[in-house]
Amino acid sequence: MNGLIIMLKKILLPTIVILLAYALWLSPDFNQIAAGVAIFLFGMLSLEQGFQSFTGGTLENILRVSTDKLWKSLSFGAISTTLMQSSSLVTVITISFLSVGILDLASGIGIIFGANLGTTTGAWLIAGFGLKVKIAAYAMPMLVLGILLVFQKNKTLKGLGAILAGMGFLFLGISYMKEGFETFRETIDLAQYALTGIQGLLIFTLIGIAATVVMQSSHATMVLIITALSVQQITYENALALAIGSNVGTTITAIIGAMSASVEGKRLAGAHLLFNVITGVIALLMINQFIHFVDVIAEAVNIGASDYTLKLAIFHTLFNLVGVLIMLPFIGRMVTFLERVLKGESIKVDQPKYLNDSAMAFPDTLVLAVRQETVRLYQHASHIILKTIGLSPSSVFSEQDLQQLVVQSRKITAYDVDAAYERSVKGIYSAIIAYISQASFTWEMLQSGSLYWLREASRHIVEAIKDTKHLQKNLLKMRFSSNHFVKEEYEKIRYQIADLLRQLELFRIQAETEGEEIGLLSFDVFKVKLKEQDLQMNASIDALIREHKIKPEEGTSLINDNSYMYEIKKHLVDMAETVFIIQQQKTTESERELVLDDGELMKVMQSDN
Repeated sequence: MNGLIIMLKKILLPTIVILLAYALWLSPDFNQIAAGVAIFLFGMLSLEQGFQSFTGGTLENILRVSTDKLWKSLSFGAISTTLMQSSSLVTVITISFLSVGILDLASGIGIIFGANLGTTTGAWLIAGFGLKVKIAAYAMPMLVLGILLVFQKNKTLKGLGAILAGMGFLFLGISYMKEGFETFRETIDLAQYALTGIQGLLIFTLIGIAATVVMQSSHATMVLIITALSVQQITYENALALAIGSNVGTTITAIIGAMSASVEGKRLAGAHLLFNVITGVIALLMINQFIHFVDVIAEAVNIGASDYTLKLAIFHTLFNLVGVLIMLPFIGRMVTFLERVLKGESIKVDQPKYLNDSAMAFPDTLVLAVRQETVRLYQHASHIILKTIGLSPSSVFSEQDLQQLVVQSRKITAYDVDAAYERSVKGIYSAIIAYISQASFTWEMLQSGSLYWLREASRHIVEAIKDTKHLQKNLLKMRFSSNHFVKEEYEKIRYQIADLLRQLELFRIQAETEGEEIGLLSFDVFKVKLKEQDLQMNASIDALIREHKIKPEEGTSLINDNSYMYEIKKHLVDMAETVFIIQQQKTTESERELVLDDGELMKVMQSDN
């Protein structure tokens, strides 16, 4: 499928360029329309980039509290799309939050439904304002001020400048398209190609789909439709069909974007397609009823009978609203259907390598088999933990400078912890527990204590993975933060986890490859260091909040994530105390009695101070 998409992209661009060049050569008057479309699309791109600079926490915080109920999801989708005039940006943000588990699919679908309503406001702005006044006069001040701000170093000012420049380009593009159609009418009257009846509906719906696929923007298509309608280059009935087609065509962008996304992203794109296609079919089947209701609404709000541009805006809103009302009760069934049709990858579960029935008869051999399998479980877990925090295990376990490696690997991508756990950990962990449970020797034997500690070590490994999954949510959101103090604190978290894993890997190699003995009491040094790092991190966060360098809510997230980091490291050290100790059983038992607990650790640290 990906190969087909790449091939289509390679064919599509040259085809569009050739057709565009031919159209420009055929009709010089077409230049102004084409330039208007290009300027409008560039304005949309600038507008999206401007709003992306403000997604560093604000939009995410709003999203977190605005999707716990369906009506809130709908409202968020409608309002955010109205403000940003970009359903694509809202969809991208929704997919990214869906992929890390902050949103569920039902909430995501609610946002998409709302975004479809929000995108209809663009038609109202163009028909009600863009064509009634000379908006090019408003475009110039916006462009001048916007470009001035874009060159500033401050990220907020740059974002604001991109938004102003985007709005200026949008207005300028609309003005060019309107004037272009007026000039074009003197050469070619497109209205003579109008089609009526079912044939006209279907053909112009397909043209609307094609235009939106080519321009990758339903907003741009609607601007073209409204400006062409305003100068009678297309008929009202054909404009309605084009609007329906643009609504369906806009889903192609989400579908192409979802090809490389997680299965949740694919499901959301599928929901978008289902909604828009079903809504389009309803609009086509009930076109006469919609036209009648549009006339009734227009008369009620004093819109002229011949003001077809505003009537088109009413129609665009009306059929999307009807689609939402019809589809809303079926969101649960849509989720079930999409989960059944678009299934996640089939996971090949790793099986235990060292656990076998022949070792059961020999207690020492059984303990060795469980120890080796637990080490293997730890290796899988360490890879999962490092990939979740955006680091390559091969790089961390090399001689590269770790601090530099963390800085170079700032771009963290979503990693499916659940799938990795199912694939590499769950099967082995379950097999270890089951294998230990089958051991038939008595608990008075020395090996029984070893098995108990090994089972605890396996549990610590699994708990470390669970804490890493909790940590991942804020690590991914941190990508959008504009506060470098927040980013630095999260880099400290990533560094400390990677540093511990590197040291534990050296212990593992020392114990297994070199055959050297590691004393259990040496891990007390680790525990003291972990506690010191935890206290220092909390003190640093408190200072940043006190000095107003980070917001209190950012500080709260950091404190929680520092707690997750501490638990991850503590679980790993507790695991290593059992798994990496290669000493005589009696010596180990004696040392266990001397190992410091948390209370004793605090006393040691206080005495050192």
